[in-house]
Amino acid sequence: MAEEQEMNEQNQEDGIRDFSAPPSAASSSASSENLRVLENIDVQLSVEVGNTEIKIRDLLRLNEGSVIELDRLAGDPLDILVNGTMIAKGEIVMVGERFGVRFTEIVDPEKRVESL
Repeated sequence: MAEEQEMNEQNQEDGIRDFSAPPSAASSSASSENLRVLENIDVQLSVEVGNTEIKIRDLLRLNEGSVIELDRLAGDPLDILVNGTMIAKGEIVMVGERFGVRFTEIVDPEKRVESL
């Protein structure tokens, strides 16, 4: 028993945590602190209206007034991505004189992790 406690103390000094043991109040507090640190990290949020593939020859012929058909129907929800990973679906709204996006569906976190 003393050997196990000594090993646990050494692991803690080395930064190794035993995840089989339930978290203590101190580790829960540390987790909250870690989340606060993450809250200040900038990420790139983008909204994708749709996409298509075109040949370079057609791309070079584009000019003002050109129209390209996308793979999405009018009224379909838009993809909301964070750093290239889809996290939600949404729709465009007006916020004063600016565009905004209203989240209509959040992607299941497990599916988000699968797409990484």
